[in-house]
Amino acid sequence: MNASFKPNLKTLPGGVPGLALARAPLGHVAADACLCGGLLPGAVHEVFAAMAGAGAAASGFALALALRALAKPKWLLWVRQDFSALELGEIHADGLHDFGADPSRVLLLRAPDANAVLRGGADGLGCKGLGAVIVEPWGSAPMFNLTASRRLLLAARQHGITVIVLRHGCAPAPSAAETRWLIRPAPLAPDDEDRGIPRFDAALLRNRHGPAGRWMMDWDCNNGIFRTAHSRASVPPFTGRSVEAPLEDLRQAG
Repeated sequence: MNASFKPNLKTLPGGVPGLALARAPLGHVAADACLCGGLLPGAVHEVFAAMAGAGAAASGFALALALRALAKPKWLLWVRQDFSALELGEIHADGLHDFGADPSRVLLLRAPDANAVLRGGADGLGCKGLGAVIVEPWGSAPMFNLTASRRLLLAARQHGITVIVLRHGCAPAPSAAETRWLIRPAPLAPDDEDRGIPRFDAALLRNRHGPAGRWMMDWDCNNGIFRTAHSRASVPPFTGRSVEAPLEDLRQAG
């Protein structure tokens, strides 16, 4: 592991490294209830594409989480492995704008491999102007292990910056993440009136301070907030007991 990845932690008041930050409500009532009021800033959150073909949905959901945690006028740093662009396409300013993000406040850093993604994201946590960081390696990326996630968490706490770890083509592994999400493109009913609105089939697999759950969530691009999807389409209930079936395609793709 590169030495630059190890944060130089300071002891803050109370002996606990980190900053006390209010939770950022997602806007989706049921999800916020499970999250004790919203997303915990200054923490690490994981977003997994549930299967091959769900990469765009997972990327959109990760961006939405980052925007909810982003306090104005802070910047968003997105550290992306080159292979992600080859598989999923480039990130464009027009697309960011249509999604509700200000392109002028998004810094995109391209990295040649997963190790460089990890170093870039960790180094970015020392930048005072940032409010959130998305790190996007590709595949299994063994360097993203429990130890690395703990170091990311300590640095995120110290600086009060939220880290979203966006994963494609791999199954979840032990980590220090506060939450872990499994994302699929949400189904749309033939007569759905909300066509064109980003919609996610979002399963909260892990939640350190509350229960798991699964919902259809719409992203309101104009107001930058999630809301309950009003659709005749539905998702099956999520028990949180097994994720083997939806992750089978990930093993094949990774």
